[in-house]
Formats: sequence, C-alpha cells, structure tokens
Amino acid sequence: MTILYIHGLDGSLNNEKRAVLENYGLVLAPSIDYRSNKNSIDYLVEKFKDQNIDIVMGSSMGGFAGFHVSNALQTPALLFNPALASRSVEQHEPELKNISMCFKQLVLGGKDDVVFAKDTLRFLSENFKTLSNFTLHSRYNLAHRTPIEVFEEEVKLFFNQVNHI
Repeated sequence: MTILYIHGLDGSLNNEKRAVLENYGLVLAPSIDYRSNKNSIDYLVEKFKDQNIDIVMGSSMGGFAGFHVSNALQTPALLFNPALASRSVEQHEPELKNISMCFKQLVLGGKDDVVFAKDTLRFLSENFKTLSNFTLHSRYNLAHRTPIEVFEEEVKLFFNQVNHI
C-alpha cells in the first residue's frame, strides 16, 4: 500500500508520525512550498498520478490539498483540520462541480484556533448535498497540532474503515 502524506503550511511529516504510517505501507511525503507554488494541487496530482497512490493524508493546508488530490486520484483520504474554507496563503482551488467523491475521514479540532471546525462544516454543507462518503470526527480538546496519540488512533480508525469499504 502506498500512502501520500501532504504536510501543512511550513511543515513536514515528523519521524514519529512517519513510523505510525509505515506500519500500513510505503510513505511518500514530498516537501511543498505553498508560498511560492500557488498550484500545489496540480503539481501533486501531476507528480503522483502514475504512482499507484492508495491513500492520501494531510493536515491543515495539506488537508486542503489532500482533499483535492484524493478526488483527482480517486483515493480515500484522512484529513486532519483541513483548511477547506479558507487559507492564509493563496492556492489555486479546483472546481467542486461534478466530482466523484471517494471516502474521506475528517478530524476536526474543537480547540483549533487556526482552522475552525465550524467553518469546515459550513464549507461541507454548502458544497455537498450529501456527506455519505465522509466520516467526521470532532475532537473537542484537539487544537491545531495533532498529538501522536490522536494521530495513531485516527490512522487506525481510518484503516479499519477503509478495509471495510
């Protein structure tokens, strides 16, 4: 299994989280400069379209990119506090009309002061008539950064769900 992990703004995949993901497969975690590349989604789709990506994961800005990359590659996605409603750095956003939505698990932090869960929920309700291909996990005590314990638990829940689809 090949997992594409897309980091957030000015971030990277740390070794502890990489180790969790490596229990499930090969992990690809490219470095992305969102500030200088306004077309990071197109870049990622083009770079990975022929690499048989099975799973897309991302956090914050990487969750935003992962949402769209997952749709383009038609792969399930696990997204932590995805910046779907707004971003601090401009990015080209693919159109949402007539997309074929594959399964997505979104983890939203109730104490996130960067990506607000209410804004993400509003974005989803305004753009999708049905959320049948979504699982939403609202974690009241989760802030913007995801602790390893929460990351590990959500990854396990995600793979259990994906294996039953």
